[in-house]
Amino acid sequence: MTTDNNSQQGNRTFTLWMVLASLIVVLDQISKRAILQWVELHQVIPINSWFNITHRQNRGAAWSFLADASGWQRWALTVLALAVSVYIVIWLWRLRKERSLVLSIGLALVLGGALGNVIDRILLGHVIDFIFVYIGSYPFPAFNVADSAISVGAGLLIIDAFFLSKLGEATNGDTQSTAEVDADIDGRDQAQIKDGSE
Repeated sequence: MTTDNNSQQGNRTFTLWMVLASLIVVLDQISKRAILQWVELHQVIPINSWFNITHRQNRGAAWSFLADASGWQRWALTVLALAVSVYIVIWLWRLRKERSLVLSIGLALVLGGALGNVIDRILLGHVIDFIFVYIGSYPFPAFNVADSAISVGAGLLIIDAFFLSKLGEATNGDTQSTAEVDADIDGRDQAQIKDGSE
């Protein structure tokens, strides 16, 4: 019964991460369709002194990397993103029974962001970017909801890798050492009882 409950809980957890990734895709696509309908290409709509809405076409990767390539990058980046997405889904499935909250959220965000931009590349041949901000006086390259999810997800993966996973390993090591000490004490107690009985 306990095994069945753990399995059901793990399946629900996996479903939750798939729903989170799907929500990112939906939000990303809705926002991009709104930009396509209401904002002209290269138009900039100031919201305040540092935040703007725009309409850019990015044929490359993040921050327009490979944007000037001859066109091969469209399908190369699509295949790469799909391969990474499949790997993340498998990873999340394997994590479904573990308490890896930060890692799982990060993976789900990266998955949703990757798929959001893949849809653009397949349907349009480019990714729509529309969030345009200034950091001080520096204009940051335009991005979108999918890019934001990928960035936040990557940050969570870094936090997990450098802090939480190491903390978990240290805790497991301490627990194992305590168990070994307890086993050693029990062994000595049993030896003393045996000697006394003889």
